[in-house]
Amino acid sequence: QVQLVESGGGLVQAGGSLTLSCAASGRTFNNYFVGWFRQAPGKGRDFVAGLPWSGGPTNYAEFVEGRFTISRDNVKNTVVLQMNSLKAEDTAVYYCATRRIGAGQYDNWGQGTQVTVSS
Repeated sequence: QVQLVESGGGLVQAGGSLTLSCAASGRTFNNYFVGWFRQAPGKGRDFVAGLPWSGGPTNYAEFVEGRFTISRDNVKNTVVLQMNSLKAEDTAVYYCATRRIGAGQYDNWGQGTQVTVSS
């Protein structure tokens, strides 16, 4: 299994930006989809954005379209989630996860990083 480590969370004012990173240790992301999810207090875990590490289209949840950008850094072996124009409702724990290409579900999760947006 790829061990996933998220970083970059914190406190930001509404309208601000944060950059989250998901680093893989132990092996690379080859043959995996990498996704970002979030879970707000008292709510379920929602898909935010994802991409296939080997290349291909990215996809986003409607509620972040145009504000968040997911990308990969091949040199650092990380997946980055750039979050702009943050809103109070973006407050959540953000998780990085992977699923093997051809698999139906994400089955490997990081520990999460807290993002808090003050209004």
